[in-house]
Amino acid sequence: MPSFEYTALRAGGERLRGEITGPSEQAVLAELESRKLTPLAILPKKAGRSRRSGISPRTLGGGYQQLADLLKSGVPLLRALKLLGNRKTKPRLSRVFAELAEGVEQGDELAQAMSRRPEVFGRVHIAMIRAGEKGGFLEQVLERLAQLLLSQAELRSKVLGNLIYPGVLVTFGSLLLFIIFRFFVPMVAGLFAQIPGGLPGPTRLVLAISKAVGDYGLVTLVVLSVCIVTLWRASKTPGFRTALARFRGRLPVVGPLERAIATSRFCRLLGTLLSNGVPMLSSLEIARDAAGNALLEDAVSKSMDAVRAGEPLAKPLGDSGQFPDDVVEIIAVAEAANNLDDVLVQLADTTDSRVDRMLGVAVKLVEPILLVTIAGVVALVAVALILPMMKLSSAAT
Repeated sequence: MPSFEYTALRAGGERLRGEITGPSEQAVLAELESRKLTPLAILPKKAGRSRRSGISPRTLGGGYQQLADLLKSGVPLLRALKLLGNRKTKPRLSRVFAELAEGVEQGDELAQAMSRRPEVFGRVHIAMIRAGEKGGFLEQVLERLAQLLLSQAELRSKVLGNLIYPGVLVTFGSLLLFIIFRFFVPMVAGLFAQIPGGLPGPTRLVLAISKAVGDYGLVTLVVLSVCIVTLWRASKTPGFRTALARFRGRLPVVGPLERAIATSRFCRLLGTLLSNGVPMLSSLEIARDAAGNALLEDAVSKSMDAVRAGEPLAKPLGDSGQFPDDVVEIIAVAEAANNLDDVLVQLADTTDSRVDRMLGVAVKLVEPILLVTIAGVVALVAVALILPMMKLSSAAT
């Protein structure tokens, strides 16, 4: 959804600038009028690099939980924001809460003040806070936001933790192969210059790789960098993202694992948004954009069209083939029982447990595959160097 920068006047004549998201300029205009603001200018936000807030999801989740605890203790919102803004332990988060306190003190709603810091507060946060403010259950929204962020941080830490050892293997193997091709192979390459009848194929391959790494190392580095940048840019296009997601989905271990992670993220976000009063279509749109899987995003888009036409959610999700049958069946039963929000969060918890098991299996498979690959390359180098010597020895006899 595009973002717009606006300039508006409050009822007292104070000029206000900010940023707001919406499907169109007319929708943004209606949203500003609903906030009792008089729009002066609405311009599409220019695309650019998003700034990093430097605040981790776990830290932000802890801040939400502390704010919820203060509100439940009877502390007014403005005072609670100022208390969190005066802390010394988390200076970056404290500055953000101080800015929120300043905006609320000037008459803004909390969601409106949060929308001015999109690099910190995502669309999910702002939508949930806005619904909580309008519905009068802001404390519950903050607690659910904290649980959401902490659950996502826990899943992310599990994924990264399971990738540490394979990453060490890749680094060590790459360093070993670089030493072999850069220093060891050139030391013996000169011995093969006088071999009659030419060199065997494996030897020519190894010598070519050695020359690319050693004599033309800078050129090779530039070519690899260009290829990586080209692929990265291509991955931003919808067609390439869909093709890449389809390819990954066919892989034996990676495909089911990626779908499970995307399903967990989608279910948790959708359930959390619905439980906090966000309308179904808006919740589906936000959860779709945060799923992180192009095929699942396409499936949710088609499901949104069906929901907009008055159909239940489970059927189009099942027809897409991107969701497990048990997940679709549970969603169908939850829709009939009118407790979809709670069931989706429970589904996310169950899927996270499945992801944890799948990650363990994947890591156990990755380790021997990496070791066998490194050993295979070393064996190829050994064979490539032994074959010419055997040929030279036979020619001498």
